[in-house]
Amino acid sequence: MFHRNIKLILTGLIFIAAIWQFTEGNIGNGIFLILLSLIPLFLYFKNEYILMAFLQLRKQNFEGAKKWLAKIKNPETALVQKQQGYYNYLQGLMLSQTNLIQAEKYFKKAIELGLNMDMDLAVAKLNLAGVAMSRRRKLEATNLINEAKKLDKQGMLNDQIKMMKEQMKKI
Repeated sequence: MFHRNIKLILTGLIFIAAIWQFTEGNIGNGIFLILLSLIPLFLYFKNEYILMAFLQLRKQNFEGAKKWLAKIKNPETALVQKQQGYYNYLQGLMLSQTNLIQAEKYFKKAIELGLNMDMDLAVAKLNLAGVAMSRRRKLEATNLINEAKKLDKQGMLNDQIKMMKEQMKKI
């Protein structure tokens, strides 16, 4: 994995080579190089390891996703802010399978850094509500469930929200 600034420099160098090809009369090469320069630019905004971890999660392969996330050595320098949010979100999802208390830290950090999609934000808040319920913090859990319900515009989390509310009545 390249540092995020190296990706921008690589994009600039390829783009400069494309301009040089245009001035030399090689229009086809210039167009190809411009298209090629879009790859590191895309990878600047969407980290390749996070994309691979999401792909593994779609296959329900949590071990594979952990391996891809482990390849990111220093997320603060290698990732832009939104990517750091998704890195923490994915780490929280991995840990929520085994250790809810530790996952809470990652979900809070992911929410703080920001997530692009409302659905991801809703899942993070719903997981935090589960942690709050396990610690007998009913008011906090209720607030987080309500926030998750507002963010879930497609209604994909309705069953989980209903289940959480039923469990809240037992506390």
